[in-house]
Amino acid sequence: MSKIPPHIVDQILQTARIEEVIGEFVQLKRAGSNLKGLSPFTDEKTPSFVVSPAKQIFKCFSTGKGGNAASFLMEKEHFSYPEALRWLAKRYNIEVPEEREATAEELAALNERESFLIINEFAKTAFSEMLLNSQEGKAIGLSYFEERGFTHATIDKFQLGYCLNTGSAFTDLALDKGYNKDYLEAIGLTKSKDERTFDFFKGRVMFPIHSVSGRVLGFGGRTLLSDKKVAKYFNSPESIIYNKSEILYGLYFAKGDIVKYNECLLCEGYTDVISMHQAGIQNVVSSSGTSLTKEQVKLVSRYTKNLTILYDGDAAGIKASFRGIDLILEEGLNVKVVLFPDGEDPDSFSKSRSSAELSAYIASHKQDFISFKASILLADGGNDPILRAGLIKDIVHSVSLIPDQITRSVYVQQLAQQFDISESIVQSELLNLRKSAMAKTYQDPAIGAIELPKNPAPQSLEASSETAPDHTIFEGELIRVLIKYGTRALIWQEPGQPETQTSVIELIVHELQKDELFFETPLYEEIYRIFEKGALEEQTLYESSYFLRHENQQIVQFVADIEAHEQELSHNWVARYKIQTKSESDDLYQTVVQVIYRFKLAFVEQKINKIRTELAQDTLKEDDLLLALGELVSLEKVKMLLSEQIGITLIR
Repeated sequence: MSKIPPHIVDQILQTARIEEVIGEFVQLKRAGSNLKGLSPFTDEKTPSFVVSPAKQIFKCFSTGKGGNAASFLMEKEHFSYPEALRWLAKRYNIEVPEEREATAEELAALNERESFLIINEFAKTAFSEMLLNSQEGKAIGLSYFEERGFTHATIDKFQLGYCLNTGSAFTDLALDKGYNKDYLEAIGLTKSKDERTFDFFKGRVMFPIHSVSGRVLGFGGRTLLSDKKVAKYFNSPESIIYNKSEILYGLYFAKGDIVKYNECLLCEGYTDVISMHQAGIQNVVSSSGTSLTKEQVKLVSRYTKNLTILYDGDAAGIKASFRGIDLILEEGLNVKVVLFPDGEDPDSFSKSRSSAELSAYIASHKQDFISFKASILLADGGNDPILRAGLIKDIVHSVSLIPDQITRSVYVQQLAQQFDISESIVQSELLNLRKSAMAKTYQDPAIGAIELPKNPAPQSLEASSETAPDHTIFEGELIRVLIKYGTRALIWQEPGQPETQTSVIELIVHELQKDELFFETPLYEEIYRIFEKGALEEQTLYESSYFLRHENQQIVQFVADIEAHEQELSHNWVARYKIQTKSESDDLYQTVVQVIYRFKLAFVEQKINKIRTELAQDTLKEDDLLLALGELVSLEKVKMLLSEQIGITLIR
């Protein structure tokens, strides 16, 4: 790969806007002067991923990763540094020197992952050339795509191709270019049998499967034979670059419109996506003919919370996909369903309608999942009381998976009205299901055994005699440590881990942001925000002298008091009394960690006492009672862990 000149590197990094780059992968929301979103590097419910447009940096507080736009691409897409720069250059229309073809020696020096990706890129180009430039490709592959109504612009956009049916045409070409035969087999492009080598996708039209950034991770190949013994579709095998359960076909092309319209349309196959795009509906993706997975739903959730499933008229296929609806609900997404007429699918339907007609049909035929499930299942025997009861239980189970309480309540009301049954019966069944699920989550059978009386006995739910300490005391102690030691360096090493170095300020800011903790005292909150902004946005670690010059005289007074009350031991103390003393600065890391943990513990104890008070007052609805009990169990476990870290023995 040719080297990018330094002046072009500077131009790329100066031009690139990190919020725009990361915005193509992560749904970001404004948070003051920064932007926040869910980390793309780990599974999380609460956003801990921060982007600073002012500083053109990002920081993931869940994983510790951070850097600039190029750093992000290297972490997210496993790019090398030159590849990240070239991606940015293409994104911002910056010309860079032409990339020469890598030699066999250079390919051997690349790591396996990069080699796989390079080979797939070569394969994509080779299949495209076979489609457009070979006699066989034009007569068979191109004719097929044209018969499906795909324009040449669409074929080019989706980088469609064809693998010649001559046995090993592609493999021979790849080997001639110096690509590793073992790598070709590892990613499923080449097969060997009885010392004979052949193309895995021979005679098939090719659909490249892209990552979110547009890199080719694998292929789908469709046979054009009518022989039922031949599989209609072949997909690339699982590899270190291709995991079909974590990929949505077409997301690379759809992500912009998904964010724009705040909705993702989900269909089944490759041609469904391509035809919809060609018809002007471009916020559409496909699960590639496989059952929807939790990872795919999470991928959608990074761009929108609204997912609409497009079904064809195949009732059997629809029933098999009900589990996918439950996965969507469980992840907190809003799910709608569109059913196309009998004999139609998104591919065929989009070809016979204009873009406006297609959009209007989707908008007017959206159903909530209750109505949809009911219409499908009741068609099989809606008058049978047993089948009807089973349907209701099935729908209640789906409702129980929804994390938002208000949304669940709305669906409970709708279900009760639609089936003309008591809302209390539906609610009771829902509570039992959530109670069982919660018991599994917390691995605490006691939750599942909890009875839900209408009037819980207050004496059994009274708060413990242990009174939580005043949280403001620990707030003040944390601020004192920031004032006194904020700029000091901390060095420590976890077992089996490399040495870590950071400042007191950065450690405290990280720990508080990670757990979304806050200060109740306005003065402490104002001081902390100065430290936080300095560390995250201004790359400045403020010393106590800064606060002594602050315009807020309350801050000046507070810091002055800290400075004034700092005490020193008498020089003769040790000599006279033979008592060895240890100051908090002697083991600063331990001092800071203890203060942080005590702050967290006081915060948790406040929440525990609040819940216990609510339970004792007997004012909670049944659903709220269940959630409160579950949260109480969770908080008690957190309290136990924090206490162990601090070295406190809890007496129950």
